[in-house]
Amino acid sequence: MNRERFIKDLPKVELHIHLEGAIPVIALWNLIVKYKGNKNIGNAEELAERFKYKDFPQFIETWGWKNQFLREYEDFKYIAKEVACDLKDQNIRYVEMFYTPADHFHKNIELQKLTEAVREGFNYYANEIDILLIADLCRDAGPDSGMPVVNQLSELKDTGVIGIGIGGSEHKYPPAPFKQVYERARKYGFKTTAHAGEAAGADSIWGAINELKADRIGHATRAFEDDRLVEYLGNKQIPLEMCPISNLRTGVIKDIKEHPVKAYYKKGLNVFVNTDDPKMFNNCLDDEYLILMKECGFELTDIKKLLENSINSAWCETGKKQKLINEINTYFESVLR
Repeated sequence: MNRERFIKDLPKVELHIHLEGAIPVIALWNLIVKYKGNKNIGNAEELAERFKYKDFPQFIETWGWKNQFLREYEDFKYIAKEVACDLKDQNIRYVEMFYTPADHFHKNIELQKLTEAVREGFNYYANEIDILLIADLCRDAGPDSGMPVVNQLSELKDTGVIGIGIGGSEHKYPPAPFKQVYERARKYGFKTTAHAGEAAGADSIWGAINELKADRIGHATRAFEDDRLVEYLGNKQIPLEMCPISNLRTGVIKDIKEHPVKAYYKKGLNVFVNTDDPKMFNNCLDDEYLILMKECGFELTDIKKLLENSINSAWCETGKKQKLINEINTYFESVLR
């Protein structure tokens, strides 16, 4: 059996991916051309070379640089359409996707119009892929900017916003100051996640758990630094949104074989894999599964378990989860029989 073909055709689920980090390179290049962009970048191939980083801070810097080419609501509609098409072509059936409104407010972009534009873009492929939204409040913008965003989001649930999270410069901004923002979000019925244990250590994960009471943890790559934390994550079965290739690209880990995802999995933690910012890291969900099989000793049965963990950790209704589980079961049975 050809593993690459099997994974390519496998129905998949993604719960940790950023809209602004998933823009196909050619689409971003079109926006750079539209705004008569960077003189040091002459074509899409040279643009792709820009997405290589020595460390996490350089990645954050590149993230901000890229966002300058998103200036109008039509730009967000355009990238949402292109991202949805790209994910659909990868046989990804269901997605919970971050977007970061705070990164764009200084451009006189309004939250409601931004969210509606993104939804319009997704709707081009609504019959083929189901994409819901998680508002990334962004640590760098601070909790004072997060509260009004959450209040406005409470009126935008019909656009498919289901939760909030915080990304950004984790090494500079701990989670605790966002405690009241998260409490408010829960009162509105939003689910919660938080990037933690990526650019900071175990204390950051504890903060996301104890202060924010996050439903899921994004990355948790450095949880292994505290044995008590690993035990707690396993006992509570807190979903961990692992992003192995992302961690490799930003230097959080030096070698994919050193990534803790296999150790967490063997200990029974609730882990699943995601791409994070696929067009900024030159990866896709197929790559994540294949590298786990090639370098970390995962078998196809393990890949199936990771997918099941992802579905069970999703924030959609039970009926949707069961439909996804059935589709994956049918695929495995038909191909492996």
